[in-house]
Formats: sequence, C-alpha cells, structure tokens
Amino acid sequence: MPEIKCPKCGNVFQVDESDYASIARQIRDHEFEDELSRRIREIEEKKEQELQVKLIKQQQAQQDELSRKELALKEAELRISDLKSKSDSQIKELEAKLKAGDTEMKLAVAQAQSKKDEEIAAKNNELIKLQGQLQNKDAEMKLKETSLKESYDQQLKFKDEEIERIKDFKAKQSTKMIGESLEQHCQNEFNSIRMSAFPNAYFEKDNDARTGSKGDFIFREASEDGTEFISIMFEMKNEMETTATKHKNEDFFKELDKDRKEKGCEYAVLVSMLEADNELYNNGIVDVSYRYEKMYVIRPQFFIPMITLLRNAALNSLKYQRELAVVRNQQLDIVNFESNMNDFKDAFGRNYRIASDKFKKAIEEIDKTIDHLIKTKEALLSSDNNLRLANNKAEDLSIKKLTKNAPSVRAMFDDLNKEE
Repeated sequence: MPEIKCPKCGNVFQVDESDYASIARQIRDHEFEDELSRRIREIEEKKEQELQVKLIKQQQAQQDELSRKELALKEAELRISDLKSKSDSQIKELEAKLKAGDTEMKLAVAQAQSKKDEEIAAKNNELIKLQGQLQNKDAEMKLKETSLKESYDQQLKFKDEEIERIKDFKAKQSTKMIGESLEQHCQNEFNSIRMSAFPNAYFEKDNDARTGSKGDFIFREASEDGTEFISIMFEMKNEMETTATKHKNEDFFKELDKDRKEKGCEYAVLVSMLEADNELYNNGIVDVSYRYEKMYVIRPQFFIPMITLLRNAALNSLKYQRELAVVRNQQLDIVNFESNMNDFKDAFGRNYRIASDKFKKAIEEIDKTIDHLIKTKEALLSSDNNLRLANNKAEDLSIKKLTKNAPSVRAMFDDLNKEE
C-alpha cells in the first residue's frame, strides 16, 4: 500500500489506492486553483499597467495636439490681422478701379451693343437675300424636275418604241440576218470612233477558215515601232425570240477559245444577246476565264467599253512588252548565233570527216601501192635471178647436152658437121 509521511510530525501513514488518489486530486486541484488565481492577478496587473501607459501617452498626445492647434490659431490670427490691414488698402484701390472701370464698361457695352445691332441688321439682310435665293432655287429645282420628268418620259417612250421596233425588226428577219445585224451593229459602233479613238487599229472580219472554223471579227493594235500590244477575237451571237431551241452562251465558249488560239489572239470576247433573262450577263462584263483563258462575255452596249478597257490595260504594259521583245530578240540573236555556230561545226565536222576518210583511204592506197611495189620488186628480183640462171643455162647449152637422150638427132648433127 502507498505510504504518506506527514511534513509536520514526521509520522508515516499507509493509505489504500482510492484514498491516495483522492488526496492527490485534492492537492492538484488546490494547486491548480492557486496557480490560476495567481496567473489571473498577473494578467490583470499587466493589463492595468498597459492601460495606464496608454492613458498617459494619449493624454500627452492630446496635450501636444492642443498646443499645436493653439500655436496654429495664433499664427492664423496674426495672418488675418495682417491680411485685414492689407485688404483695407486693396479694397479702397479696387473701389477706385471699379468706379473707373464702370464708366469703361458702360462705354464698351454701348459699343458692343451698337456693333451687335449692325451685325444683326447685316444678318437679317443676308437672311432675306438667302430666302430670296432659296425661293429661286426651289423654282429652278421644280423647273428642272419638270424638265427631267418630261425628258425621262420622252426617253421611256423612245425606249418603248425602240423595243417595239426591234421586236418588229426581229420578227421580219431570218436567223442569219439577226446574227449579221448584230455584227453590223458592232462594226458600225467601232467605225464611228475608229479615227478618233483607234486610228492605228486593225478591226476586220475573220475570213480565214483554213483551220475549219473562224470567228466574226479580229481586233489588233500595235505601237509606232510595230510592237503588237493587244489582240482580241470577237464572236457575235443573237437569235430570234421565237426560236424553239434556245442556245446558251457557254455553248460557244470552246469554239471561241479554239479560234482565239488558232488566230494567235490574246483575248476572246463573246458579244451575246442570248439568255436575255439571265441576270449574270445583264449586269455587265462577265469574266469566264475560270473556264477558258482570257475570255469574257458582254452585251452589245459594252462592246466599245470592253475594247477600251483591254486596250488601256495593254498600253500600261507596253513598256514591259517592248523590253520583253528586246529580250526575246536578244535571245533570238543568241539562238541564231548558236544555230550558226552549230551549223558551222556540223559543216566543218562533215568536211573534216570526209577529208579524214579520203586521207585515210589515200594512205591505205599508198600502203597498198607500197605493198604492191614491194611485191613487184620482189617479183623483179626473182625474175632477175631466174634470167641469170636461164643465161647460165643458155651458156652451158651444147649439142651434146641437147642430144644426150636423142641419139638419132645427135647422128644428124654429126652428119652435118662431116659435110662441112
């Protein structure tokens, strides 16, 4: 069992575990409460001290602020006093100036009012003039409006009459005459301005059908130095409104492109009255170069503007065409020089080969001749040797040798010798 010694008497007591735990708890609780009370007192004392310090600092700050304000107030009073003394003199001076300025002000106001009245009178006069001009303009505008309306009505009437005339004209024409009338219209349009706008241009019908087809007109123009800078193949297409089988513009694109290429033209233009209700062709110049290179479709009213447009664009590039022509001529000169050089080389090579072949043949003939002479020499040498042997044999020839094997002949020679 746990033992506890009394601190006063020194006696030792034995206690069980529950009593020991109770005594220990009492001691801990008592010590905790004492410690807690002590800590609380310390915190309160510390807070009290801090509060006193803050109060002292606050009082000191308030005192300092009060002193500063009192000093500032005194300085302000001094400044006010000084300004008041100065203001009195300034007020007097300003009152004097104000009295003098009042007279000047009245005079200036009177002058300004007089000038203003004059300006108002001038403005009123000008306004009256403007109103009169405006009335005249209204009358003039009404007159012009009436004139324009009459002119428009007249033009509209003329257009209606022209439409009726064209309808009647087409009804009386054959299909061939309709096409020829459109060609004649374009030709007349061009000829009417040829001398003023295109004095050096070529514009004639395409009558060359050697390739199997031909266009209607060819336009060409060259500069003063002869450089052609624009060429156009024209095809005109029209048909009667009562024609059963209606053609489309695109039906003629392929043939027109073929004619342009065969006749060496840069542009191809189809002047067409076909597809009269198609807004694509009624709105102006239609570029169809997405299908055929440098090809356009126009209505007859755009015939001259189309030529002018393409011609002006070509004129802007004439300088570059001339430079290109110079370069081409230079290249052609180089090609001709190379061609002449190659021709010379070929001719020289051919003559050299022929001479070389003949030289070789002559050498071969000489070699053959030398071989033949050597063989002839050998034959002659051989012949000389044979002649020498023959001579030797001839010198050694005798009747005796000849009649060696012919006793009867030898007897005959013996008889002849005896007779002599």
